Amino acid sequence: MNSQQHNEDSNQQSEVIDGSVLNTSGPADAKKGGRAYKEIVDWIKALAIAVILVFVIRTFLFSPFIVEGPSMEPNFYTGERLIVNKLIFKMREPHHGEVVVFHVPDQGRDFIKRVIGVPGDTIKVVGDDVFINEQKVDEPYIKEAIESAHANGELYNTGPDFPNANVSESVVPDGKIFAMGDHRGNSQDSRDIGFVSEKEIIGRADAMFWPLNKISIIKHYKVHW
Repeated sequence: MNSQQHNEDSNQQSEVIDGSVLNTSGPADAKKGGRAYKEIVDWIKALAIAVILVFVIRTFLFSPFIVEGPSMEPNFYTGERLIVNKLIFKMREPHHGEVVVFHVPDQGRDFIKRVIGVPGDTIKVVGDDVFINEQKVDEPYIKEAIESAHANGELYNTGPDFPNANVSESVVPDGKIFAMGDHRGNSQDSRDIGFVSEKEIIGRADAMFWPLNKISIIKHYKVHW
């Protein structure tokens, strides 16, 4: 074998070796591409699951609510953001003193008020005195506000008494509640719109998450009489 042929054979061998190296890069690139595709699919699945969870939670469990208006002062103020528990009243009936959010079909909006009367209760409101079944109610959630008004020689409740010309029935019917705002002189509530159907109750306000300096679990006072 002469030197020229040896060189040609060597070159041919080199080319084969080089070719084999180049060919092995194809499956590696494919493997990387497959891994990237799998990661994208996993991200899409994770996002889809997150969206479904948010939908389920907001539809059936919890929902945010923004307070608008002064009707629940001094306990809740405009702009505060609350978490409403939508599940609790599917398991039991509302209790006296609980803060609830409900829909008012005639007005096409939601109200936040406090439960004063439940089915079977006889309700009477005279000035700052609230009576359930002829027994005067102790309302700790507005006690200081009432005392402050009285110290100035004023009534805290400058709104309507109950029953009245708008709502003459005093006994809470089955499947309904009697609700009032804490700001008795500036609240449109059951004294005006009548008893609230339990079917329209969205849920109970359970936590405040805005503003940040007021993050807290909402206290639901028991009404005593």
